[in-house]
Amino acid sequence: MKTKDFDKKFDEGQEDVVEDLELSSARRVNQEQKRINVDFPAWVVESLDREAARIGVTRQSIIKVWLVERLQAEAAHKPFNQGNAGGVH
Repeated sequence: MKTKDFDKKFDEGQEDVVEDLELSSARRVNQEQKRINVDFPAWVVESLDREAARIGVTRQSIIKVWLVERLQAEAAHKPFNQGNAGGVH
């Protein structure tokens, strides 16, 4: 199907356009996973494990959630400073 035909079908709302999409190759922008390794002192890992067990999630999940929360809070409170990207605040 040509793009203009798909757009027209979508805009008119006559039919469900999902059947026309190739969802097996769909990607979410900026959501690709990238594996990293981070070393923590034993006490940090133990604390993470206790907190993760308390709320019923995995260690990896709590790390992800806390990092995202912190990054969002930082982004909300101050503009991005390219001169200090990745540095200590």
